[in-house]
Amino acid sequence: MLLFCSILWSSHLALGQEKRDYEVVSVAFYNLENLFDSHDDPNIFDDDRTPTGKDKWTEELYRKKLENMASAIHEIGREQTNAPPALLGVSEVENRQVLEDLIETPLLAAYNYGIIHFDSPDERGIDVALLYQKTFFIPLHWSSHELVLYDPKIPSKRDFTRDQLLVTGLLKGEEIHVMVNHWPSRSGGEKLSSHKRENAARLTRKIADSLYKINPYANIIAMGDFNDDPINKSLSVILGAKSNRDKLEIRDFYNPYASIFRSGAGSSAYRDTWNLFDQILVSKSLTEKNPEKLSFFRAFIFDDPFLITREGQYKGYPFRSFGSTGFTGGYSDHFPVYILLIRTIL
Repeated sequence: MLLFCSILWSSHLALGQEKRDYEVVSVAFYNLENLFDSHDDPNIFDDDRTPTGKDKWTEELYRKKLENMASAIHEIGREQTNAPPALLGVSEVENRQVLEDLIETPLLAAYNYGIIHFDSPDERGIDVALLYQKTFFIPLHWSSHELVLYDPKIPSKRDFTRDQLLVTGLLKGEEIHVMVNHWPSRSGGEKLSSHKRENAARLTRKIADSLYKINPYANIIAMGDFNDDPINKSLSVILGAKSNRDKLEIRDFYNPYASIFRSGAGSSAYRDTWNLFDQILVSKSLTEKNPEKLSFFRAFIFDDPFLITREGQYKGYPFRSFGSTGFTGGYSDHFPVYILLIRTIL
């Protein structure tokens, strides 16, 4: 019998040192750094990742990249759950086929992952998606939400970017809403591009509010590569993600990565500076301790040694897949992040 990602934990509680068993579920996000197949798609800008392109992207290298992604996913949260995540949001994937190939790799095939994915209008041809273990999650509804941006210097010029994905389903029998994001990059500079991420935050807020309108106590997880740190306006002000779970009000998001960021840790590095763009936020309802329902326990950055560059100019950075000379044999320029949800076994 496979144990998958739901196990029993024994823990001594502070109250009377009473011993209880917990069911544990891991939920993760991973930027897969340009997971492209090796075929030329005339409808997107994938020329670099073709056999004759800049990266000399052959089928052999593509298969190696898939193996690397699978080996990383296979280990996310394994220390606590003995299995890969029940839910995994991903970004920078070219199409559904690369996800099909990913979940069919030998390391992941046994976990029976399903896929929810939409093609987006992103100019780089990259999308977000949700992978889920069918044993633990039953999707009920899913939708793609378009982020419409225009160039402020040329108001008629559309800036095409990733859609935001919303999936509603039953996780271990409990209704939960998962939003998967990949907000616009900082290309052109952090300040000059900040309006794009602020608009992305407004869209995420709008989606969340539509769910809260139906049920103020909705269980919502918003995950993604936000291309902003927890302290930036997009997350802390517009989305209203708070760092203190004791001060949450109804319809608020809790951001457990704010304290991790303050400690100096990050999920990606640039010019010797760490950023924590990859985050998982949870609604107030998921922070409340209720022995009969899943609740947030702890957040992590998954930065095991095999995901870290061991030498050279970028020693200590995430061991990325692509460099100036093409494929490096690495994994991603981002570390995965994950949270644990727990429920008492009564």
